[in-house]
Amino acid sequence: WRQYLKNKSVDDYFAWKKNYWQEFLVKIKLDEATLKTQSNIDLGCGPAGIFMLFDQATAVDPLLDSYEADLAHFSKEKYPQNKFVTASIEDFLPTETYDTIFCINAINHVSDMQKGIAKLSECAHDNSTLVISIDAHNHTFLKKIFQLLPGDILHPHQYNLAEYSQKIEAEGWKITQTLEMDTAFIFNYYVLTAVRNV
Repeated sequence: WRQYLKNKSVDDYFAWKKNYWQEFLVKIKLDEATLKTQSNIDLGCGPAGIFMLFDQATAVDPLLDSYEADLAHFSKEKYPQNKFVTASIEDFLPTETYDTIFCINAINHVSDMQKGIAKLSECAHDNSTLVISIDAHNHTFLKKIFQLLPGDILHPHQYNLAEYSQKIEAEGWKITQTLEMDTAFIFNYYVLTAVRNV
């Protein structure tokens, strides 16, 4: 993050990122105004997650304290109504449930995939919405190579779209939308929307 942000103006980056998240919601067909009236959690939020659109959201990330110490682009004081929790997804202990659970660019990075997905369910009540993004393998052959000889240290889990979908639905979610947001040779980037199926 320090390398990525070092030459970016704080104000310009903030404005760009806020616009990015607004366009993201339009693409996945969620209404920002409606979400602002609901309870939201951003798991694996990073320093500029979708939490920045909402008042009274909960934002969870194991590196929040480091972001605040090392990055001019993140300060909890900018979001006085939001609740910040320094914890990994797997270790987070929710004290309430949420209408919408966001897990954007995060589940691929957890240490324990099944525990991480199970934690998303712990944050949900009946009819909660999950918005989760994944990098999914396109080729079985390459997926097996990555599994045997890890070549992507930032993505310790190597699955295809069907396998991710199965893992999510096994934890009590019904996937209602799968959007291909970006394509590449090895991985495609998807955003899945699901409803809690209790």
